[in-house]
Amino acid sequence: MRRRSTRSVPPAGPGPGPPRTPHDPSRTRGPDAGRAQHSNREAEDMTAQRIGFVGLGNMGGRIARRITQAGHRVLGHDPRPGAAEAAGTEPTSSVAEVVRGSDVVLLSLPDSTAVETVVLGPDGVKEHGREGQTVVDLSTAAPESTRRLHGLLAAEGVEYLDAGVSGGAAAADKGALTIMAGGSRTRIAELAWLFETFAAKVHPMGPSGAGHTTKLLNNFLNAVSLAATAEVMVAGRKAGLDLSDLLDVINTSSGVNFASLNRFPRIIEGDYLEGGLTSRLMMKDIVLYVDHIRELGVPSLNASGPMSSFGLALGTGYGDRISNRVVDAIGDVAGGVRLHEESEESAV
Repeated sequence: MRRRSTRSVPPAGPGPGPPRTPHDPSRTRGPDAGRAQHSNREAEDMTAQRIGFVGLGNMGGRIARRITQAGHRVLGHDPRPGAAEAAGTEPTSSVAEVVRGSDVVLLSLPDSTAVETVVLGPDGVKEHGREGQTVVDLSTAAPESTRRLHGLLAAEGVEYLDAGVSGGAAAADKGALTIMAGGSRTRIAELAWLFETFAAKVHPMGPSGAGHTTKLLNNFLNAVSLAATAEVMVAGRKAGLDLSDLLDVINTSSGVNFASLNRFPRIIEGDYLEGGLTSRLMMKDIVLYVDHIRELGVPSLNASGPMSSFGLALGTGYGDRISNRVVDAIGDVAGGVRLHEESEESAV
């Protein structure tokens, strides 16, 4: 089967024709006018593509909602009743229905096992995909699995992009996520109209798997800074320091990091920013990171800290709470320390 081409075709070069007149707009706008007109038509064709979305959880639901709020129709599928409707998508009964009815299929799933089930399982993407279709995997997944899926779908004429996202629930709600994408740069560029509905930055990182590799590296640093800052803040509380003053020092000194800037100023006020990555998923990402750098032959000298911290969170009942609750897990074993103490009035 001949593959559908989405490349723009430059207009033919100038040739003999009638003299230019002021009333001939195609002439007066210069030699690139025809190309601009073609690009505009191509952009309109791109934005008319049908969109499908599988996996409408904490992040997927927010991303899908941004897409629908931008005016795009989205077919949605999630095994949880009501999830598709809550995200503003048109509910479907199966992955197959999404794939058959879409030109671009987005996935936002918890791990590689779930991704492989959706892509390779019965009535999945591979079975119902067609030539010219694009699958965008927004999940955090193992790069080796990603490359394998890319190869299997490429044989069917389906383009598979790995497009990890970062920024958390707040950035997703604002449409300000960062995308780190692996796969065809051409196809990534062609999907700018879609990505701009939920992301502020798109970084093409290289061939298949490069996006998910970048996401694992970034998430590991996120885990390190969150766990380490949680430990420091518990210690600051036990030492009797004013936590706002402590954060002011950290954030104007060498200890500054994303957690100290964006998370703990809210946490010390009792706002854990619920709705984002859970401790269970954070632990999954740390394990994926360790596995991947082992494959690369890089020693993992700094993984024990966040692995211990989020392992503690899982073991003390915070596994399915937002990963910021790791500070409460550390506080529990430090004698029941909380960064924010509710007043008697607010606790009633």
